[in-house]
Amino acid sequence: MSRLDVSKKDACIADLKTRVLTLALAPGAMLDEVSLSAAYGLSRTPLREVLQRLAGEGFISLEANKGALVSAMDFSAMRQFFQTAPIVYCAISRLAAENATMDQITALKAAQFDFTKAKGAQDAGAMALANHRFHDITGTMSANPYLIPAMGRLLIDHTRMSQRFYRGVAPQDSARIDQSAHHHDLLIDAISRRSAEEAVEITLDHWALSREDIERYVWPDPLPDDTARQET
Repeated sequence: MSRLDVSKKDACIADLKTRVLTLALAPGAMLDEVSLSAAYGLSRTPLREVLQRLAGEGFISLEANKGALVSAMDFSAMRQFFQTAPIVYCAISRLAAENATMDQITALKAAQFDFTKAKGAQDAGAMALANHRFHDITGTMSANPYLIPAMGRLLIDHTRMSQRFYRGVAPQDSARIDQSAHHHDLLIDAISRRSAEEAVEITLDHWALSREDIERYVWPDPLPDDTARQET
C-alpha cells in the first residue's frame, strides 16, 4: 500500500471518528460503502480495513446483511454504560496517578487548555472533543492493556451524550461546565503529585456531575405543564 493510501485511510478514520462523536453520524445510522469510498477516495479494500478498525474500537458495528452501522445507543447499551463507567473511570484515574509520564501530563494539560478555550468560545463540539481527548489521555496514562479498550469504548458514548450538556445555555448549565473544567484542573494536579486516592475522589465527583447530565440525554424532557393539561 502506498503512503498516499495510508494517509487517506488515516484521514478517513479520523474524520469518521469525529463525525460519530459529534453526532454528525447518528447512532444506528447505516454507512454506505459506495458513498464513503467516493467521499474519501478509497477503494474497496482499504475502506473495509478502515471499517474493521472502527468496529474494533467500538465506533461502528458490522452486521451480516446490514453492513456498517454507527454504534447504537439503545436502552441496553445505556444501562451497561451507567453500570460500568464509574468503575472503569476510577480504576483509570488511580493507575494514571501511579504511572503517568511527564510527557503525558504535558499532553493532559494541553487537552485541558483546548477544553478551556472551547468553553470560553461556547463551542459545544470542540468542548466535547477536547474532553474526550483529556480522558483518553488518562486512559493511556494507566498503561493497562485491559482497561484502555474499555475506557475508549465508554468515551465514545460519553462524548456523544455530552453534546447536550455542553450545549446548555441556562445559568446552571454554565456553572456545571465551569465545575467540570475545575475537576479537570484538580485531576491534573492530583496525577502530577502521584496522589492516587485523591485522583479517585475527584473522579467520583466528576462522574456525579456528569451522570445527571447524561441522564438528561437518556430521559426526554417532560412535556410543558400546559401541554400536559391539554392531553389530560
